[in-house]
Amino acid sequence: MVAEVIIDSNVSKLNKTFDYEIPADLNIQIGSRVFVPFGSKKELDEGIVVNIKEKSEYKVKQIAGLQEEQIDDNYIELAKWMGHRYFCNIAECLKLMLPPGRTSKNVNNRIKEKKANCINLAKSKDEIKEAIENKLIKSEKQKRVLEFMLNNDNVTYQDINIFTDATSSVINALVKKGYISKDEVSIERNPLVNESVARTEKLKLTDEQKNAIEQIKNSGEYLIYGVTGSGKTEIYLQLIEKNLLQGKSSIMLVPEISLTPQTVNRFIARFGSEKIAILHSKLSIGERFDEWNRIKNGKAKIIIGARSAIFAPAQNLGMIIIDEEHDESYSSEMSPRYNTIEVAEFISKKFEIPLVMGSATPDMRSFYKAKNNQIKLLTLTKRANNSTLPNVKIVDMRNELANGNKSMISKDLREAIQRNIENNHQTILFLNRRGFSTFVMCRDCGYTVKCKRCNITLTYHKEENKLKCHYCGYEQKVVTECPECHSKNIKFFGAGTQKLEEEVKTMFPTATTIRMDIDSVSKKNSYEEILNEFKDKNINILIGTQMVVKGHHFPNVTLVGVITADTDLNMGDFRASEKTFQTLTQVSGRAGRGNEKGNVIIQTYNPDNYAIEYSKTQNFDLFYNTEISIRKELKYPPFCDIIVINMSSKNKNDLQVSIKNIHSFLKDKVINEKFGVLLYSPVTCPIDKIKDRYRMRILIKCLYDKKMNRLINETMNYFYGQKNNNCRLSVELNPNNML
Repeated sequence: MVAEVIIDSNVSKLNKTFDYEIPADLNIQIGSRVFVPFGSKKELDEGIVVNIKEKSEYKVKQIAGLQEEQIDDNYIELAKWMGHRYFCNIAECLKLMLPPGRTSKNVNNRIKEKKANCINLAKSKDEIKEAIENKLIKSEKQKRVLEFMLNNDNVTYQDINIFTDATSSVINALVKKGYISKDEVSIERNPLVNESVARTEKLKLTDEQKNAIEQIKNSGEYLIYGVTGSGKTEIYLQLIEKNLLQGKSSIMLVPEISLTPQTVNRFIARFGSEKIAILHSKLSIGERFDEWNRIKNGKAKIIIGARSAIFAPAQNLGMIIIDEEHDESYSSEMSPRYNTIEVAEFISKKFEIPLVMGSATPDMRSFYKAKNNQIKLLTLTKRANNSTLPNVKIVDMRNELANGNKSMISKDLREAIQRNIENNHQTILFLNRRGFSTFVMCRDCGYTVKCKRCNITLTYHKEENKLKCHYCGYEQKVVTECPECHSKNIKFFGAGTQKLEEEVKTMFPTATTIRMDIDSVSKKNSYEEILNEFKDKNINILIGTQMVVKGHHFPNVTLVGVITADTDLNMGDFRASEKTFQTLTQVSGRAGRGNEKGNVIIQTYNPDNYAIEYSKTQNFDLFYNTEISIRKELKYPPFCDIIVINMSSKNKNDLQVSIKNIHSFLKDKVINEKFGVLLYSPVTCPIDKIKDRYRMRILIKCLYDKKMNRLINETMNYFYGQKNNNCRLSVELNPNNML
C-alpha cells in the first residue's frame, strides 16, 4: 500500500502530495503523522498522510516512522478546503489542527513539577528570525528551540524539553548567547484549578429567548440579533445544556481573551469546571497541550476559546456558537488567513450540526444573508432583566474647543463622572488608542519621529519613557532634539490611554482608577485580575481600549464615556462606518445593565455622521438600511467579494517591477478569458512600509467562484515561477483590515 503525504512545509512548490510505501509493521491511516525521508536531506521530515491507495506510478521511498498523534480524517478534508479557499499550503492549515507544541516524543507525557524554569525570548521576534535566516545560529537543536519559541508564548524548560527534545545544555547555550532568558516560576497545568464559583441555576427565559431556543433544533446557521443585554449568553448556556444531555460537545467562541474569564466563570457556575476546557494564547503551552488532550479524550465537553478553538478535536461535536460574530478578530491576519465563520460553516455542514452566531451589531454580510433567508434570523428586542437601554448624549468637541476646553474630557462628561463617584456608581471610559501620545513632532520644521522599520509614527509610552512602534515592536529613547533642524521645540501630540489615565487622576484625585489595554495585560491572568479588581473592589473608573467594549457585564456601571468616536472613521476602509457603529453600540451596552438607568456620553468632532447619529438610539436596522444602499451603489461586500493581492520587498524598485508584471499577467487573463471583474492598478498600501519591507497591493472586485480561484492560483504559480528579487506575495479574500 502507498500513502499520499503532505510534507510539513510552507514552501509553495511543496504544496502537493508525495507518495511513500507503507511498511507492513506500521498502522498507517489517513491523518497519521509520519516521518519520511525527503530529497537528499539526512534528517527526516514530518508529514501527514492525506490519502491511501494501492500503488504508485513512481518509484517510492518508505515511511520511516509513525508518531502517536494523528488528525481526524474529517479535518484533513477541512485543511484541503482551507488551502484551496485561502491560497495557502495545506500543511499550514494542518498545523492548526495539531496539538499545541507538536512533538515526536510521547505526547501523553505530563509535567508534574510545581516549579519550572520559565523561558522567554531575550530579543525581539524579528531579531530572532533574522538570526535564523542569516544562519547566525549554527546548531540545529538551538535553531529548533528558537523556532518553537517564536510560535509559542509562556513556555517552560519542561515544555521545550518535551516538544523539541532539547537538553539543558542547548538552552544554557542560547541563554549565554543572549537569545533567551530563564526565570524560576510556579506553574499550574490546569488553568481552572483555582476557579471557585458558586453554582447557579438556569434563568427564566423571556418569550423571545424561548422562541430562539425552540427554533434552534436542526443543522443550519442561525443569527441571534439581540440588543445589548438581551440575554444571548443565557440562550447559549441552555442550548449547551441540551447538547450535554445528549452526550454531545459544544464549541463556544469569544472574540477577546478578556472575555474568556467572565464567560468561563458563567459556564463553571452552571456546569462545573470538569466538563470545561479553555483554549487561548495567554495559557502556557503546557496548559494548552493538556486542555487539548482533555478535549480529544472526551473529558471536556464544553470548549471555550478564541479563534483557534474552532480546530479543537471535540468528540461527538453537536454545536458551534460564535459570540459577537461581527468582531474582526475572527479573521486571521497571518497565514493561513482564514475566516473563522467560514471555517465554522464548513464544519457545521460536514457534521450536520447547528452554527449559532450572536451579536447586537451583526456583520453586514451576515445580516444581509439573514435578510435574504440564507440563514435563520432570531431577534431579541428587549433586555433580559427588563432594564432599558441607556440614555445617549453626543457632545460636539468643536464647541468644547471654542469654549476654551482643551481637555480630553468634555464639561458634560466631567460632571457625569463626578456624579457617579458621589453616588458610588462605576464608570467606563473608552479610548481606542494605547500609549501616552500618538506621535512626536518638531514644531519648528515639522519632522515627525517614525519607526526605522515601518513608515508609521512612534507612540510615546510615558511609564517606560520610550517611543514604540505598535506594528513591529521597535523601541527607542525619547527624542529631545530634532535630528533634522536640531531644535529643542519637540511636542507630543495626540492622546492614548496612558495620557487619559493621568488626566483623570488629576481631574478626580479621590477616585480609584484602573487601566486595561495591551500594555497593562501583558502578563498571564492580567485580564482576569483587572476585571475582577474593577468589579470586586468597586473601582470608580475603568479606562480601556476595545478590550472593554464587548460582552462584559458590570451591574454597577451606569456611565460610559467615549473619549473620541472618530478613530475608526478615519481609517480609509470601506467598513469604517460599520466598525464605528458597532464599537459605539457595543461600548454603550456596558452601561445600565443592572437596576440603575445607564448613561452614555459620546464625544466626537463629526456629530452629523450617520454611524454616530444612529448609534445614539442603537438603531441597527436604520444603520443597516443606510449602509447597505451605499455598499450596493459602490459595489462593496456583500454585493461583491474583494480579493487583495499583497506584495512586499526590501527593495522598492524590485517591488514595483514585480507587481507590474503580476498586474499585466492578471490583465491579460481578465481580458482574454472575459472575466467579469473590476481589476485595479497596483497602489501603495496605506501603511507603505512595515518591518523594513515596502508594501503594494492589487485589488480585485468580483463574485468569487471556482473560476476566480483558478485565476488567483494561476497568478501565484506565475509569481513563484519568476525571479522576484526576494519579493513576497500573499492573497486575502474579503480582509477585515484594509491597511
